[in-house]
Amino acid sequence: MTLSRRDINELLINHGLAPRREFGQNFVADANTVRRIARLANVGPTDHVVEIGAGLGSLTTALAETGASVLAVEIDRGIVKVLRDVVAPLERVTVVEGDAQKLSWPDLLSAADAWVLVANLPYNVGTPLVMDLLDTVPQVARMLVMVQREVAERMVAPARSTAYGAISVKVAYWATARIAGYVPATVFVPQPKVESALVEITRRATPAVQGVPPEALFALVRAGFAHRRQMLRRVLDGVVSVEQFDLAEINPTSRAEELDVFGWGRLAAAVGAGS
Repeated sequence: MTLSRRDINELLINHGLAPRREFGQNFVADANTVRRIARLANVGPTDHVVEIGAGLGSLTTALAETGASVLAVEIDRGIVKVLRDVVAPLERVTVVEGDAQKLSWPDLLSAADAWVLVANLPYNVGTPLVMDLLDTVPQVARMLVMVQREVAERMVAPARSTAYGAISVKVAYWATARIAGYVPATVFVPQPKVESALVEITRRATPAVQGVPPEALFALVRAGFAHRRQMLRRVLDGVVSVEQFDLAEINPTSRAEELDVFGWGRLAAAVGAGS
């Protein structure tokens, strides 16, 4: 049984709790929304799901209804106590108290299994969490994450679009991504001032760019986007030579937003070949 708005308010009041701003807590208080997320996650009895920021268990219970095994991670000790009570009747749910940015994911996730991240991520840590998981936790093969709409649009943005940036390149390097839907602010307690979006991220079998260390590629991308409106020959002066632009078949008068992940890959390879 999923939690209603009344259930969430009663749980908070009965346990003397309130949403904590430092943890970016906005609890989903709409049964239709959490069931929709569980449906879009496309998980079932054979799947292993990790949920970050499980809160009071609204989404956790909806995921459990699919039959999937759920590892629910929550940082707030007071909330964890309530969460354990809420999911106690659910045999395939395990609760872990901890900071998702500090946990040892290899110890938590079996290397033999492919995991699906399904989460309503706190706005204040959503981007770094997704980027870190893409970089360092290959066990997570797929994600369906709810983040602020503007962040979602940056994650899925193609080259030459307004939202395109370093985050877009990193996501495209590791995965394919799309916006699976939008979520209004009215379904949350407390109600945020922004709209949310669901982003589906599917890890590639191999990164989009081969033969270039990811750390070298991403360092070049960050440098390029430091002044996104300027020409690359100016932004990357002293980093990329004229000859390296030629080798990569990149026009040095281009701007960072004009290069897709493959263009950035060619430029990073040219820099690596000349170093």
